[in-house]
Amino acid sequence: MENIRTRMEVSMAKGQVRDVHTRVVRAPLDTVGALIDRLGGDDDPLFPTPRWSPMRFDRPLGVGADGGHGPVRYRVSAYEPGRRIRFDFEPGPSGYHEIRVRELGPERCEVEHVLEQRFGAAERLLWETLVKTVHGAVVEELFDNIERAATGAVSGTPVREPFRVRLANRLTWPRARAVELPAGARLARAAFAHTDFQDAWRMEILPGMPESPEAWQGVLRGAFPVLGREGGEILLGKDAPHLDFRASILVADGHVTLGTVVRTHHVGGRLYFALVRRFHPLMVRLMLRRTHRRLANAAPSAGERAYSARARDYSG
Repeated sequence: MENIRTRMEVSMAKGQVRDVHTRVVRAPLDTVGALIDRLGGDDDPLFPTPRWSPMRFDRPLGVGADGGHGPVRYRVSAYEPGRRIRFDFEPGPSGYHEIRVRELGPERCEVEHVLEQRFGAAERLLWETLVKTVHGAVVEELFDNIERAATGAVSGTPVREPFRVRLANRLTWPRARAVELPAGARLARAAFAHTDFQDAWRMEILPGMPESPEAWQGVLRGAFPVLGREGGEILLGKDAPHLDFRASILVADGHVTLGTVVRTHHVGGRLYFALVRRFHPLMVRLMLRRTHRRLANAAPSAGERAYSARARDYSG
């Protein structure tokens, strides 16, 4: 079909890679151009987040804006609103990637993404074995989102990620980082008069992910009752003869934080938890990261969110 991956060109000569993807979209040039202009913004309708790390810049989109997505860094070196954006890679090997849109008729336009970059021998091997496939999947998801945001649907079969892309996504998924138990976790802080242990682990909530603590409750496997709710916090826990524990799920300030507080009752409880705490950080990090990735994969695409928001605006 003419609008589904009409052309993919990949060439490599003397260490120079050129990768081209194009797609015909059945929507006016101005409609698609307006979507392109929102790349990297707070309401970015195109970059495939939360499935992948969002595109972000240190200022509004324009020449000189620094940013990137995940570990890939670049600077906007050319910008023609509604028509073309070029991003130069930096630091490292020279190269760029560029997205442009061309009119084909009143209700049709062509979107093209071009990547050119010079690689050394090791980088060239990495490109051939993994990066090329991941890059292609991200670009095609971005094209799917252009269609979804502009027309409400993808004409044809949406992109399906091969195994190596899914594996790369899993292996490179963000990791939880240790923080102090937040002041906003008031239920956890007030759970016990004194605690023998407390910790907290935090992850960023990416655009499109749920922002209600109830959606994150599945981070804890097991039948732990909910003991309290307040604002953006849910407190779960259980009491036992040897110790009591509470787990706090707090959604605030664009992050989800999983906190734990423990109170032991006697020597046996302290000995038991001395063993458990050796494995506790690893298990908590894994549980939070697994739930984070699961919710991101289940979230509506950026294009679906943009089209739904536009439909709400029209109905309102």
